[in-house]
Amino acid sequence: MRIIAGEFRGRTLIAPGSDATRPITDRAKQSLFDILAPIIADSLVYDCFSGTGSMGLESLSRGAKFATFFEADRTAIARMNQNIVALGVQKRSRVVQGDIFKWFELANKRPESANATGADIVFLDPPYRFLTQHADELLQLTLHLTHAHLRPGGILIFRHDVKDVLPLPNLICFDRREYGEMVIEMMRANEASPSTAT
Repeated sequence: MRIIAGEFRGRTLIAPGSDATRPITDRAKQSLFDILAPIIADSLVYDCFSGTGSMGLESLSRGAKFATFFEADRTAIARMNQNIVALGVQKRSRVVQGDIFKWFELANKRPESANATGADIVFLDPPYRFLTQHADELLQLTLHLTHAHLRPGGILIFRHDVKDVLPLPNLICFDRREYGEMVIEMMRANEASPSTAT
């Protein structure tokens, strides 16, 4: 697993040690970041279910201003912290450990506990088979994101198994790509559910 472009191009990242996380292929990552290229410079990024941080770190390499990583798996967090230190981006990163659903619920109730600036780009990458057990929680998470965190014009990137379906009425998909058993959907807030992040 490596950074494929930007300031840290070619740098190797410590990969996940188990199937709790699922790294994205270089081909899919390159295709996705080609689309994000016009908005990535100076952007604020949320990397949800971040694993060892591949997507957020790729964003920082390509000029993102700041990345917030959300992860519950302790082994993945330890490896992600090693990757952050190896690239020297500690001052441009924040790692939120623990239950992502509880964190966003708390942030919604107490805005001062969240990153008040919100995010321009959100990577939502739950583990495979996660949707079948936590669909309601994921739907609620996207509502929190779009109503209180996703900045105007921001994009949410949802990566999931091709067999999984999660209707998200608060989001509109403007690009969908399949890579074998994996799907990447790029979404913006539905005008009927406007973002309130500033």
